[in-house]
Amino acid sequence: MTTIPPDSARDAILRAALDHVPFEGWSDATFRAAVADAGVAPALARALFPRGAVDLALGWHRQGDAAMALRLATADLAGMRYRDRVAFAIRARLEAAGDKESVRRATTLFALPMHAADGTRALWGTADAIWRALGDTSTDVNWYTKRATLSAVYGAAVLFWLGDDSPGDQATHDFVGRRIDDVMQIEKLKGQLRENPVTRPLAAATDRLFGWIRAPRDTGDLPGQGADPFADRRG
Repeated sequence: MTTIPPDSARDAILRAALDHVPFEGWSDATFRAAVADAGVAPALARALFPRGAVDLALGWHRQGDAAMALRLATADLAGMRYRDRVAFAIRARLEAAGDKESVRRATTLFALPMHAADGTRALWGTADAIWRALGDTSTDVNWYTKRATLSAVYGAAVLFWLGDDSPGDQATHDFVGRRIDDVMQIEKLKGQLRENPVTRPLAAATDRLFGWIRAPRDTGDLPGQGADPFADRRG
């Protein structure tokens, strides 16, 4: 086998895998074929993707997140409304995914009980990547609620997109717009509760109840990956 630097080997295996995924899914057969096609030593491939096909699919998913973040970094977002920036980011992430069949196969993989946690973390990671790319600076409980809400919106958008045969996926874009509008209505309601003299005390009490929660300290400290939101309360 040719000696290839780890980063180049990782990319080569991922590129090669996409030729096999439509036929074999994100499977051990795809992993073995991709390693052979990329000319990477099996030992190095296993070190890069310890769980084989599962880590291969996760690596491909993270590549999509990175491509989306790069596109947002070079896009002119200043003139967009807040909701339009979020919609643009979701659209950019779907376009970064590329082939629908590869996404469909990954969705099937992460629907399996033994891989559901990996799928949930990947979805959360995408939501986090979007918010970071959009410049989110929240450090309290809003850090979590923003990502939880966006995870739900993006997850629903993916499922809709997989069945969308409209020109330019316009039906998906419309669907995303409606879901974001729903979320904005919830935020508007929360604001009204804080302004209403009758409900203001309840809203204030709720803010105090969750006011101690803080965002993770760094990008590797995400929920499900060792994060402890209670850490600041312990001596």
